[in-house]
Amino acid sequence: MSDVPPLAVRNVSLTLPSAAGPVDILKDLSFSVAPRERVAITGPSGSGKSSLIALAAGLERPTGGSVELLGQDLARLDEDGRARLRRGRVSLVFQAFHLLPNMTALENIAAPLEIARRPDAEAVARTWLERVGLAGRARHYPHQLSGGEQQRVALARALAPRPALLFADEPTGNLDAANAAKVADLLFGLVAEEGAAMVLVTHDPALAARADRQVRLDGGRA
Repeated sequence: MSDVPPLAVRNVSLTLPSAAGPVDILKDLSFSVAPRERVAITGPSGSGKSSLIALAAGLERPTGGSVELLGQDLARLDEDGRARLRRGRVSLVFQAFHLLPNMTALENIAAPLEIARRPDAEAVARTWLERVGLAGRARHYPHQLSGGEQQRVALARALAPRPALLFADEPTGNLDAANAAKVADLLFGLVAEEGAAMVLVTHDPALAARADRQVRLDGGRA
């Protein structure tokens, strides 16, 4: 892994229009993530946590400030350039699992590897199914899997390309306590094994406490 900080957010602001006038979502926010560091973003609902993930991953543009992702200033890249930068190096896991319904668990994990033209995509996907404890579910479709199993497939899909940075937005938010604990253990264990950095958005204090550091948002500010 490179020594370049995977993420540097500098004086970022986000203002969105509304019927009542402009709304400040994020205000002059700055923080960075070191290689292999796990940072939890916490705060009340509506504090801008998910918006911050979208900006940091280059899915949205800030109205002020700058974001450097893997050493690249996102403002200098167009949408295609940001997608190329993320490919294989930045992954995302969401509260909603976002598995492709017409693909099996194995195919869902293999998909990003095949897009990257990895000749070993299926073999790597099988290895990752084993790592998340789902070797026997390779041919199952998402609707045949429990919520916890779907999130484990989503986690395997995100980590199979061996990204430098993982964004996880409320990854246990849709799970019951038992499945949430299993996914949390896998998440932190696999991220550590892979040597990836992680930005984790969570409302769960126990999950946030497992991170190396916490950034708390309140009213769009840290």
